[in-house]
Amino acid sequence: MRNLLLNVVLISFFLSPAFGADQNVDMLNKSGKEINVYSKKVVNVDVGDTVFWKSINPGHNVEFIKGGIPTGVEKFKSSYSKDTQYTFKTPGIYAYWCTPHKSMGMIGFVVVGNDKSNLEAIKKIKFYGKSKKIAEDLINSL
Repeated sequence: MRNLLLNVVLISFFLSPAFGADQNVDMLNKSGKEINVYSKKVVNVDVGDTVFWKSINPGHNVEFIKGGIPTGVEKFKSSYSKDTQYTFKTPGIYAYWCTPHKSMGMIGFVVVGNDKSNLEAIKKIKFYGKSKKIAEDLINSL
């Protein structure tokens, strides 16, 4: 009986889908026809996972958008042209952009713990230029 229970637990572990994982996002000057973009526009992670932003091309950064993060999360802004990372401890949607290229559409979202409870706040963010349409499409994809 003990071996049967152990086998069931082991089989369940290996057949269960993976929940979240650390993610990598490249900061790029160009991807296909798009210029100044993140390689992934939306990433899904679990609480405790880390997103690594890699500075493939110079001149980019990551800045959490005011009003676009869960309540209680402190602001975050990386240096320009430097790799950066952030470990997510609070569930919710995190909207971010590249500070100098936000109006060019260089924005992204991280969804933590599949929690979309702050979606209404994300919808109220004032996006600029190309970011308006991109944000609308990303929000609708959530």
